[in-house]
Amino acid sequence: MSENRVGGYTGNVATVEQSETTVVTLTARGAEKVAALMAQEPAGEAEVLRIAIQGGGCSGFEYALGFDRGAQSGDHVLEFHGVTVVVDPFSAPYLQGSTIDFLEGLQESGFKIDNPNVSSACGCGHSFQVEDGEAPEGAAGCGSGCGHSH
Repeated sequence: MSENRVGGYTGNVATVEQSETTVVTLTARGAEKVAALMAQEPAGEAEVLRIAIQGGGCSGFEYALGFDRGAQSGDHVLEFHGVTVVVDPFSAPYLQGSTIDFLEGLQESGFKIDNPNVSSACGCGHSFQVEDGEAPEGAAGCGSGCGHSH
């Protein structure tokens, strides 16, 4: 607490600092599915969920979700509903503010990433572009069909 003058009030006031947006958020439904999948892996092989961005796909970037033995130097380490999530420093800016959920329905099943940084995405739902990024060299446009293997 510090003595500040705020709007005519002089006295002790708390200063509130806003923290930066969480890199990613894993929903309870997503965490439940990740935990179930982790339980099927050999002991020690699936200690964390690694979420990354890699060059490729029909729109330039694509998501990579997988299990890892642990965090690596420089990783952002987060915990949601008992699941440890790690994001490498290269991928973090592209994922900033994203939410990962698990959907199970008639039209869509699987992990869904809601990423506020995406400026356009391919119909396959696996690849995307961002405003300030360029597609990696050799990335094909969607054209008449998606080149992503489903």
